[in-house]
Amino acid sequence: MRNFLKLRKNRSYNYSPRYYKGEGNPYKIEHKLDKFRSTAHTQRGLKNKVSSAVDDLKTEGDKNLKLRFLVIVAILILLFLYIIDFDLSIFLNP
Repeated sequence: MRNFLKLRKNRSYNYSPRYYKGEGNPYKIEHKLDKFRSTAHTQRGLKNKVSSAVDDLKTEGDKNLKLRFLVIVAILILLFLYIIDFDLSIFLNP
């Protein structure tokens, strides 16, 4: 008679393909660009999230990014003001 209260451990099976000559595990699903991403394979926890955010701030990105962002925001604001028919003449002195 088996003891139903005793839990069995899962069996593990180490399979290695016979004809695979590459490096690493061929069944590991990984994107080609994961090694270049700073957000891939991050560890959980508040301390790790803050440290990765600080590291991202230290790396310098595209130099024209701020200018491009400001131009896009200005165009969207002007488009929004045009849609709601906002009168810009209140900002001009008569």
